[in-house]
Amino acid sequence: MIIGTAGHIDHGKTTLVRALTGVDTDRLKEEKARGISIELGYAYTALANGEVLGIVDVPGHERLVQTMVAGACGIDFALLVIAADDGVMPQTREHLDILQLLGVTRGAIALTKMDRVDGQRAREVEAMITATLAGTAFAGAPIFPVIATAPDHPGIRELRQHLHEAACGEAAGGDRIRCARRTDRPPSEKLFRLAVDRVFTLTGHGTIAAGTVFAGQVHVGDTITVMPAGRAVRVRSIHAQNRPAASGRAGQRCALNLVGIDKSAIARGDWLAHPQALAPTTRIDARLHLLAHGGSELRSGSAVHLHVGTAHTIAHVVPLEAERLRPGDCARVQLVVAAPLCCAPADRLIVRDAPAARTIGGGVVLDPYAPARRRRSAERLRYLEALEALIAGEGLTALLDCAPAGLAASDLARLTGIAAEHLAWPTSAVTLHIDHQRFVILRTAWQTWRERTLSGLHTFHAQTPDEPGPDSARLRRIVAPNLPAALWRRLIDELVQARALVRNGAWLQLPEHLVVLSPSDQALMMRIRPLVEAGGFDPPWVRELAAAVHEPEERVRQVLRKELMLGSIYQVVRDLFYDAGRIHELAALAAGRAREHNAIDAAGFRDALGIGRKRTIQILEFFDRVGYTRRVRDLHVLREDSAWHPRPKEPRKVYEPGGAAGLQTQKGASDASW
Repeated sequence: MIIGTAGHIDHGKTTLVRALTGVDTDRLKEEKARGISIELGYAYTALANGEVLGIVDVPGHERLVQTMVAGACGIDFALLVIAADDGVMPQTREHLDILQLLGVTRGAIALTKMDRVDGQRAREVEAMITATLAGTAFAGAPIFPVIATAPDHPGIRELRQHLHEAACGEAAGGDRIRCARRTDRPPSEKLFRLAVDRVFTLTGHGTIAAGTVFAGQVHVGDTITVMPAGRAVRVRSIHAQNRPAASGRAGQRCALNLVGIDKSAIARGDWLAHPQALAPTTRIDARLHLLAHGGSELRSGSAVHLHVGTAHTIAHVVPLEAERLRPGDCARVQLVVAAPLCCAPADRLIVRDAPAARTIGGGVVLDPYAPARRRRSAERLRYLEALEALIAGEGLTALLDCAPAGLAASDLARLTGIAAEHLAWPTSAVTLHIDHQRFVILRTAWQTWRERTLSGLHTFHAQTPDEPGPDSARLRRIVAPNLPAALWRRLIDELVQARALVRNGAWLQLPEHLVVLSPSDQALMMRIRPLVEAGGFDPPWVRELAAAVHEPEERVRQVLRKELMLGSIYQVVRDLFYDAGRIHELAALAAGRAREHNAIDAAGFRDALGIGRKRTIQILEFFDRVGYTRRVRDLHVLREDSAWHPRPKEPRKVYEPGGAAGLQTQKGASDASW
């Protein structure tokens, strides 16, 4: 268990920690000279059951509240320190607000400096404390009158015993103290996260980062990530609760000796985490509760000081459900920050006013990866409701129901904090393994996408009966622009395998879609084909073909589109058609260059073809579009799983009875290997 002190400056927090543990947490020269805590202090004491109790001592000065929040974010139990001569003071109240906003609900009260007051004053202060705590999570918390400068004082012994019993789970009711951020999941199933609050170096050891483990566990030799920088480091050794250990787990303060990073590259506010646990963000959707006595009204764009984990930054508030938030309101907001930070759903946050003079509220992170657009839409608000249900322990079904395009298992791992292999998928969901990724989508949603795809293709054929069909990218833009590309490819592959649609070269079409070449069309195509073939890698445009055969452009264009169905030509861009044999040669050249150089670059491919750069890029983009290659920055790489493999092939054709109606493709003649 980790205990955190709280209270007004000069009420004896550090002295009390020294009396309880024998450790002086003021380690800085300036702290000793001025007699006040400036930085976080740490003390540890052994328990009867062999465990170690950790105490975080926080500064009480009003200008150091940001440091107090960094220390309080990871505590399980609050020790509120109030001096008998002063009574309840402003920072006492602010620290009490912060503890509640952070979800800390268990604690005890230490009434210090009892040697400076008489019995009457002590009773008055106790009554003041009782009134202050009424209606809070700490109402009824035990009060221990102590003299912190006398370690043998009976009050010190009673307080120490109470803290030890609470840590050992032997306090009233036998309930073990747990912070709201933790779950009943075993640490092995949770993704490791440690909020860094201290970084230092030791001679012979190097960089050491310390903080509270929020979730999961870490072992010596593990490779973890410094976030939000995304830098991988190795754990050389671990101190858990101030003792050398082979591992550290949730609920412990750990110091990790890191290999591969300098002290200057990590700071308070960073996280040490499993590589899949966190991702940087600049937009956080949260449920924010403004204190009734906070005194600040927040409108869209209002600046606040945001504290989440051990990080502190400036954020701008965007209310999602109202024009403004008034003191006492509780509503969803989006917090926009300038520099990336990291957090996870259910993490607690604190907001202070723009001058950083007082705490005005706090809340819970809902979605750390919030969008910039449509953030107030009904669909978005329903998604946030589902996230709140997930945080409350109601499972993934509601969340998946709000994600018709499904969710990647890696995203679900970040949202739940649970390793993907340990997530329990709803029986109503289907898991798809695609390109070394795993997607989860409701079965009903997947079936809806299948139906929408076929319906969209049917509409396309009805509107453009003379075209062979759209390519995969075009159909996706029509039917499912928001569906991830990997899921779309899987969807099309399933429909092709089920013979619900067929591939004809780069085109997708329904099995019953036919195209007819009339005798006049055939005659015109016989005049056009030699011109296209003679063009080689640089064939003429439709307007040039029309001029050569003395036909209207639209007539030539219509016949070429029909010929696409027969598989003898390809359309690289609008009004530019290539002979199938030339496309086969281009694909072979591209494959050879990819094997030789691991990728295809436009300049090298241009030189190999001996044509202009613009035409080369059009050809490469055609290969990307049909799925033969994929673009990676300025290069193009072959798709190993591509279903499009060009090869010369004579389409099977049949003549209608009598031969007068023209030439048509045979139903079912398309080959999925095209």
